[in-house]
Amino acid sequence: MKRVIVVLSAFALVLLVAACGGGGPRSVPSDDVAVVGDGTISKSDWDALMQQTKANYKATNHPFPKPGSVELANLRANVTQFLISSSEYQQEAKKLGVDVTDKDVNDRLNQIKQQYYGSTPGQPPPSKAEIEKRYEAALKQQGFTDEEVRAGIKLTLIREKVQAKVTGNVTVSDRPVAHILVKQKALADRLYAQLQANPKQFGKLAKKYSTDPSSAKAGGVLAGGDVKGRFVPEFEKVAFKLKTHEISQPVHSKFGWHIIEALGPIKPPTKATPTPLSQVKEAIRQTLIQNDRNKLIQTWQTKLTKKYCKTIGYQAGYAPPPGQDPCKQKSSTTGASTTG
Repeated sequence: MKRVIVVLSAFALVLLVAACGGGGPRSVPSDDVAVVGDGTISKSDWDALMQQTKANYKATNHPFPKPGSVELANLRANVTQFLISSSEYQQEAKKLGVDVTDKDVNDRLNQIKQQYYGSTPGQPPPSKAEIEKRYEAALKQQGFTDEEVRAGIKLTLIREKVQAKVTGNVTVSDRPVAHILVKQKALADRLYAQLQANPKQFGKLAKKYSTDPSSAKAGGVLAGGDVKGRFVPEFEKVAFKLKTHEISQPVHSKFGWHIIEALGPIKPPTKATPTPLSQVKEAIRQTLIQNDRNKLIQTWQTKLTKKYCKTIGYQAGYAPPPGQDPCKQKSSTTGASTTG
């Protein structure tokens, strides 16, 4: 069987999760490998995850790192950081009132079973017993138990629910607008003067002079309006400050000079909802909401790491190798701007 359950495995999480935490001057109980916030990382949990990782290496025919090797040191550090990160999220979940039930875990596991071990194109639907047989075979192939898989799913759901709680109030606004885009400021100034004298010429001038082909044919009207986050910042900063039917002075962006008219009021922000494929505007809105959520999660994650860095201590022999302590590394994030 070629299908695998890497998406479920704690080993995969160890390798892929963004490590949080770092070293602090706290004392650590003798039966723990680290302390973080109000929690501890027990040696028994650390050993269990390391044994689970070894089982995965063996089942997938990968040589386990040799004693004293850099690879083993890195793996040990990853195991520790994964458990620290998990503890941070569990503590934050408790503070936020987030709970993951056995039913939540069971529902997600059933969803995964159907996705990976359910129907195959061109084949009759498998029975429930056949799906379970495929799942058990995958567990054996990867070296995991059902209990370990469920534990991994629970950690994933905790992360998802905490992040959903943090980003629950993300919204975007939009308003109907039109614009005239030209390359030269002199022309923009001349058109603006004409519009000051006769605002009703906006559509006519847009069709004649605007270099934005998609809106020029419509008299400058932007299809779908200006959904916040869709266009360059210079454009949006002005578009969302204008009064209804007010025309802006020429605004410069990397595309040229814009003259903007607000065709209506700013519509109230709306939260994310399932998106019908036919609604392109709503699809744009959902993409922008998700972008904003991702930025908010990155910011929140950075603050979370900084918060817990002050509370972490390691048992001798379990601290991150030199240069790998997340709390002593400078991190930077980059983001792509959405343009019109």
